[in-house]
Amino acid sequence: MTTANVTWKSRWTFILAATGSAVGLGNIWKFPYITGEYGGGAFVLVYLSCILLIGVPVMIAEIMVGRAGRSDPVHSMAKLGREADKSSYWGAVGAVGIIAGLMIMMFYSVVAGWALEYVAQSVMGTYSAASTDEIESNFSSLLSNNNQQTIWHSLFTLITASVVAGGVAKGIGKAVEILMPILFGFLLLLLGYSWVNGDFSAGLHFMFDTDFSKLTGEAILVAMGHAFFTLSLGMGAIMAYGAYFPGKTSIGKTVLAIGALDTVIALVAGMAMFPLVFANGLTPGQGPGLMFVTLPIAFANMNGGLFFGTIFFSLVSIAALSSSISLIEPGVAWLEKYGVKRTLSTFGLAGIAWLGGLACIHYGAVFDALDYITANIMLPIGGLFIALFVGWVLPADTTAAEVSMGRGLIFKAWRIALRYIAPAGILLVFLNSLKLI
Repeated sequence: MTTANVTWKSRWTFILAATGSAVGLGNIWKFPYITGEYGGGAFVLVYLSCILLIGVPVMIAEIMVGRAGRSDPVHSMAKLGREADKSSYWGAVGAVGIIAGLMIMMFYSVVAGWALEYVAQSVMGTYSAASTDEIESNFSSLLSNNNQQTIWHSLFTLITASVVAGGVAKGIGKAVEILMPILFGFLLLLLGYSWVNGDFSAGLHFMFDTDFSKLTGEAILVAMGHAFFTLSLGMGAIMAYGAYFPGKTSIGKTVLAIGALDTVIALVAGMAMFPLVFANGLTPGQGPGLMFVTLPIAFANMNGGLFFGTIFFSLVSIAALSSSISLIEPGVAWLEKYGVKRTLSTFGLAGIAWLGGLACIHYGAVFDALDYITANIMLPIGGLFIALFVGWVLPADTTAAEVSMGRGLIFKAWRIALRYIAPAGILLVFLNSLKLI
């Protein structure tokens, strides 16, 4: 079955799949912290502006290319390039995205494996009533135990591959229809727990007090960067999903729904976590330290902590899985174009990612290099060229017909944002990430 014959069951399934791709570890362990650190409500306003001016325009462009090409990112961009009487070499942008997704999967599955380990630890009560030092050393011992990391990394990779191998409708579609409502439910459950057991007022002040004095140039660049990365742009995942986008449904309205869901989930995650952190007199942070040290300390000291710790790490694992399936799908779609069966292509690519994950576990420098190269170089370049391709290479008539938003003010505003504002913003993020500005 070719990509052209496959579509999502409904627009809502696509929204869940794209939101699942967007909602990952960054929403949970990064966005809430940078919101509090860079001015709370003031930062949220700037971030939402960046979502509307950078994230949404590029996401519409990615989905449009996928739907118009009805193929994997490489063949979709090459086909549209030829039809516009330009070069088919634009397909190379899609190839960079596919490779970037596979490289991200290599280290992402290792971190997701840590979350699975902590689900098990919560169930078994490993960190129950443990001291702060014991919880800190517990995470350190996991990082130094290569065999344990390999087991969880392998399990997560296997689960991801099994979902993707099931196909678009029966595998990925069915998975997101189950996983995303569970994710929403767990998040609301944790929010209620935080309301009852945490210092909700301190959490609200940390995340939403509006302090424009903290809105430095750095804060604005951080907002731009996160607005771009949070929507899974620049790596072909959204383009591959767009190839299965049904009919002539409005892409613009769909993307706004995805952006809104992604932002709400990140903000609710912050309000589910930080009140617990403050209630225990702990320092708010971000990254693995927040998730695998600070929060277990909070859960260990609270009523029902182990149960809600299990819920929390299950939530993290689901968020990681909903993202990881979109990292492999573009490459699978590309191989299917050459007649490679989905099962073989999925497990083949998953095997490559698994080997890369082993290298990350055994050599920290590999982990850091993959993270740096993908986040700071490959994804911004991919996003920039997608914006330039749709904004400047494709004729306005082609894009207008495909995005289904008419030729009025909204279409013109989107095209201006895509041609000028988004490329400038991505370029600034790119230069800042390389410490060139």
